[in-house]
Amino acid sequence: MKFQQLTGPVMAKGVEDTAFYRYNRLVALNEVGGDPGVFGTSVAEFHRQNAERARRWPHELLTSSTHDTKRSEDVRARIAVLSELPREWRAAVNRWARLNRRRKTRVEGTPAPDRNDEYLFYQTLLGVWPWDVSAPDDAFVTRIEAFMIKAAREAQTHTGWVNPDAGYEDALRGFVRAALDSARPNPFLEDVATLRDLVAHIGAINALAQLLLKLASPGVPDIYQGTELWNQRLVDPDNRRPVDYPSRARLLKALHRRRPSRALARELLETKADGRIKLYLTARALAFRNAHPTLFAGGDYHPLAVEGAAAEHVAAFARRHEDDEIIVAVPRLVAGLTGKKLVDPIGPEVWGDSRLIVPGVDPGSRYRDVFSGLTMEASAGDGGATLPLATVFAELPFALLERMT
Repeated sequence: MKFQQLTGPVMAKGVEDTAFYRYNRLVALNEVGGDPGVFGTSVAEFHRQNAERARRWPHELLTSSTHDTKRSEDVRARIAVLSELPREWRAAVNRWARLNRRRKTRVEGTPAPDRNDEYLFYQTLLGVWPWDVSAPDDAFVTRIEAFMIKAAREAQTHTGWVNPDAGYEDALRGFVRAALDSARPNPFLEDVATLRDLVAHIGAINALAQLLLKLASPGVPDIYQGTELWNQRLVDPDNRRPVDYPSRARLLKALHRRRPSRALARELLETKADGRIKLYLTARALAFRNAHPTLFAGGDYHPLAVEGAAAEHVAAFARRHEDDEIIVAVPRLVAGLTGKKLVDPIGPEVWGDSRLIVPGVDPGSRYRDVFSGLTMEASAGDGGATLPLATVFAELPFALLERMT
């Protein structure tokens, strides 16, 4: 019993609260319950785990942000984009290090902060930078400063909670504030802008895809407070700040007044920065779950194959229970799909003639997208009925298709 009481705290403090702040290769992987050594999951493995959960733990909790996560789901979705931009990311880090070299302070003969903390700083900036903000305000700078000090203390490399090193921490604070100083010309902030905007754009697509997978996969989805809209929060206490529920209620009420339509879908995608598209996805998917409880509680799980040039850029599955059937499809590896441009992964220009294969369904079967209201008809194909991805993703970069009876 004493050994069991000891292992949990050792794991938490030794791995999650120390090692995860030292090993900064790609900090989106450094999450509670995660393993930074596992660099991504294949679509096949994703399907295997979902199918196993459907068989063994259909009521298991599915969560992507909590009071204890190191970074919110939306921050991780942005930082993960860097894995698709290795050349751009490496070049940017080298440029930024040169631009910020003079902002370091020598502490005991060594420049501070060290390269590892500096690398964490750059990833953090791209993950949490507010939408449509070109220059950071003092509140943002204070948040980043507080996070960097906490991260340095947790890592226990140069400072710590028990024996803080005032010299190193002062150097770290000074570096953060100088790097984010927008009161005077700052080439670093100007340079950050291009990569920042691309990462935010693709990160939003990642976040929406992740959200729909959570809401439609076997299990019970959990929505953490504040994540109904974009939530660029870091570790506590940042992720425990008050949530503006009245504004969310107003936005939700306004969305409830409108029926799903292609016009609404286009509007939400074009104005994705305001977060309504995430709120809309959440509300519509949860309402659909509520209307089809047996489908989500005990429906069969069927991975769907994809044919065509864009096959590796899609994850899709079907769930079936008696006469109920849905198809869920989301894009993946978006940077490679869109040529690393600020374009949305929708329409024939992106998807060409790639298509979903839907076995066990007759050609001519009709589907309706829960989010856009768009209807489509399955065609005959070699492996079964097919749905063109240019139609599935005609208006939005995610789809929840209900088979019409």
